[in-house]
Amino acid sequence: MMHLRTLIFTSVMLPWIVLSSAAEEEYLKARRPKNIVHIPDNYQSDQDESPKANEMPTCLLCVCLSGSVYCEEVSPEMSSVPALPKETAYLYARFNKITKISNRDFDDMVTLRRIDLTGNLIATIEDGAFSKLSNLEELSLAENRLTKLPVLPTKLVSFNANFNQLRTQGVKATAFKKLTKLAYLYLGDNELTAVPQLPESLHVVHLHNNKIATITDETFCQGNSSHYIRPNMYEAKLDGNPIKFSNHPASFICMQTIPTGWNN
Repeated sequence: MMHLRTLIFTSVMLPWIVLSSAAEEEYLKARRPKNIVHIPDNYQSDQDESPKANEMPTCLLCVCLSGSVYCEEVSPEMSSVPALPKETAYLYARFNKITKISNRDFDDMVTLRRIDLTGNLIATIEDGAFSKLSNLEELSLAENRLTKLPVLPTKLVSFNANFNQLRTQGVKATAFKKLTKLAYLYLGDNELTAVPQLPESLHVVHLHNNKIATITDETFCQGNSSHYIRPNMYEAKLDGNPIKFSNHPASFICMQTIPTGWNN
């Protein structure tokens, strides 16, 4: 009787135990990773890297509002001029790390009226960078590292290049002469040794803290005419230059006000 019970138990339970073990093995196989990849401790995914400024859409990186683009003290650091929306009229990209202005940066941006690049690291501007900006009225390149100037747009009203490293050999004598709408010219705190030719339209000119050692009767006036009056200029700053104004008594007779620094 005992032998019969053992035979029945073996014939019924043994196949079930075998099938159960096989099912468990298949389940464990399905749960097991297909390929095991060992990742080193010092591995850093590319996804962990912060995006660079030139890889981000301009209006995500900057503030774009009604034709104005504000890119001031951008983080991550901006080292080049961003691509601008076609309707941009005003660009403020102050206090960044821009080092160069190329011809393509403002190509076909005829809507631009004001560009402010104050407080960057600009040392180079390609000569045609601004030549196509037929509507540009205000341009500020103050507080950069420029030693020379490019060709400037003819409709400029205000140009600011204070606090650069401009040298006379890098600024053509006629650089401003043909800018017949130029009213405000700021060239203070540079390394100029001569005054460039100034257009009749000027209201204000700042040339303080340069290395200008001499001027002539033609610098501000027309030496061959005692009747000539410079009608528009009401402010000229020449203080901080190694010039003795007492040696040039007729140099300012055409002006309505005496330049600052006269008493040097």
